[in-house]
Amino acid sequence: MANAIQEHVQELSDTEASGTMQLVSFLLENETFAVEITKVREIILICEITAIPESPSYVKGVINLRSSVIPVIDLRGLLGLTETDLTTESRIIVVRVESRMIGVIVDGVDEVLRISKSEIAPPPPTIVGLGQDYLTGLIRLEERLLILLDLDKVLDVETGIETGRS
Repeated sequence: MANAIQEHVQELSDTEASGTMQLVSFLLENETFAVEITKVREIILICEITAIPESPSYVKGVINLRSSVIPVIDLRGLLGLTETDLTTESRIIVVRVESRMIGVIVDGVDEVLRISKSEIAPPPPTIVGLGQDYLTGLIRLEERLLILLDLDKVLDVETGIETGRS
């Protein structure tokens, strides 16, 4: 009996040590991506975006969100995916990167979920490009794979001017 209790206490300690995290999952093309919920400030409907001349194609412009001007990035274009027309499911996820707010356009927001940090598998070393630079890891959920993005790296590497770092 004492061994069973000790094992249970050890399991609880292991769970607390590994911790959990909440993620916001979203869709791009036919894949499901996720970011830590602590990065997400809000999710809004697509609104009027004011274009910025001579900006990269993935920079769609800026929006005025409660008197704050926020740059908007098309995450499809930034990640090298085929750009498509916006739909009624498209959303802008407003995230905080460093001290800046940035909007990222996604095909749709899926869900908020809580996972154990132990469920995150490192990206395989055979993934080139996106894998090693932007992925925090991969998470298996039932019959699908969730790709955990590091938005700090995604937005800083490609858009250093957006995060205020060079």
